[in-house]
Amino acid sequence: MKTAVYPGTFDPITYGHIDVIKKSLNIFDKLIIATSDNNDKDYYFSIDQRIDIINNSLFKDLKFSKTKIKVISFNNLTIELCKKHKASAIIRGLRAVSDFEYEFQLAGMNKKLNPKIETMFLMSDVENQIISSKFVKEIANLGGNIDRFVTKYAVKMLKNKF
Repeated sequence: MKTAVYPGTFDPITYGHIDVIKKSLNIFDKLIIATSDNNDKDYYFSIDQRIDIINNSLFKDLKFSKTKIKVISFNNLTIELCKKHKASAIIRGLRAVSDFEYEFQLAGMNKKLNPKIETMFLMSDVENQIISSKFVKEIANLGGNIDRFVTKYAVKMLKNKF
């Protein structure tokens, strides 16, 4: 069974993330969606809220199968997470060329830490490439319509924040 880890902040999960998840499920038997609980970052939603939004978005709003996806939090190296879950790959989403330099360096460092783990870059579909959690939060904060960017549950959670 081939397993991959898709790490990120998912603050909140967007349709761009979901495109990457769909594509990953076409390649791997199991996908670990790992949301970061790094205390050095300033998150909009708590770790429990982000896990709740991911679970409700994927399994209730979009009816994904729970047999292929596991949602967890983590606060250690992604390489260690891969080892723990016997994952052979790290999935990283790319939106624009500007993402590539950072992601390229991160993939190189992960490869140095564990040469057995591959990093795969996947792009969301064209209509979702511009979506970022940061912009979604800003639009929501200013009262804009975010229905095209996140699931119904994520919309509800964002509206509750304001």
